[in-house]
Amino acid sequence: MNLALRWLAWCAASIWLAAPALAHKPSDSYLSITQTATALTGQWDIALRDLDFAIGLDADGNGEITWGEVRSHHADIAAYALARLAVEGDGQPCVLRAGEQLIDQHTDGAYTVIPLQLNCPSAPAQLRLTYRLFADIDPQHRGLLRLEAQGQSRAAVLGPNAPTQAFDLAQPSRFGQFIDYAREGVWHIWIGYDHILFLLSLLLPAVLAWRAARWQPAENFRDAFVDVLKIVTAFTLAHSITLSLATLGLISLPSRWVESAIAASVVLAALNNLWPLFHGRRWTMAFAFGLIHGFGFASVLADLGLPQGTLALALVGFNVGVELGQLAIVAAFLPLAFMLRDTRFYQRGVFVGGSAAIAVLAALWFAERAFELKLLAF
Repeated sequence: MNLALRWLAWCAASIWLAAPALAHKPSDSYLSITQTATALTGQWDIALRDLDFAIGLDADGNGEITWGEVRSHHADIAAYALARLAVEGDGQPCVLRAGEQLIDQHTDGAYTVIPLQLNCPSAPAQLRLTYRLFADIDPQHRGLLRLEAQGQSRAAVLGPNAPTQAFDLAQPSRFGQFIDYAREGVWHIWIGYDHILFLLSLLLPAVLAWRAARWQPAENFRDAFVDVLKIVTAFTLAHSITLSLATLGLISLPSRWVESAIAASVVLAALNNLWPLFHGRRWTMAFAFGLIHGFGFASVLADLGLPQGTLALALVGFNVGVELGQLAIVAAFLPLAFMLRDTRFYQRGVFVGGSAAIAVLAALWFAERAFELKLLAF
């Protein structure tokens, strides 16, 4: 029991300390490489806010990055980026050259767009990429790769977990593409701390029961399991609906609205633990707010710019990955929480203290996202 107490306390502390760093959309760049009959070309979109942190774009320090400031740093940007991307064709190094940069908008702000020319010794059958952009300053940064060859498109995630990856340029297997998208779904839920805290807010009372106007320990594991099953099923169904609609382009909402609403959902879910209004119908809250979270999940697939032929595979694979990520969290949390449900540590420390901490943190996220404030120093 002491080991279980220490483990749960460690998990709660880890989430509390790490969450602010990922309160917003994680740091991503978007790298596309296209093979034609005669050449390899590409495009690399990198967030200006990340480049400003790395090499300093805001020359006058007024908090705003102008086109003139970006343009004056084009050579620095290209040199910084190309020094952190290596490409080999059939084991031989390819020379990367950057073209004239432009500016584009993604769901989370302005990006510099670097056209790429990849000169390999011969037309390669396999590409090997080593990606280390921002590796020394942001261990959570990822490069979202879209590779088009032989009339097919595939996706991959480049980052600290897998900085070097090889790709056969022959027609890719559908199963391999499915695994790539599923892996991205798992990773997205694990680093999306607002999604995790929303899920935990719903899981915390699952091992308790509302009786005599107060939370009391659940009588058996079956009741707790059924409660969690209802919540996870409702959340899954809801975010699958909006994930599909948003990725297919049928519904589009501003990123600021979506991210603000996600933060608000975390606040309300946590406060419901302290002053319960939906103690017997929390699955309805999971469904309603799951619709909002689906738009947040869709931002990753939308920014990849996937072609129509890959959309169905991407949707299914990514959604499966999200569910696997959620199930891993549930499987780790529920048994331990049930073991500790009748202890003061769980009832007062984890349940009440954890819910209050989640509500305060998510309220700060909401204020930052809705009113474009900077309240957290990290």
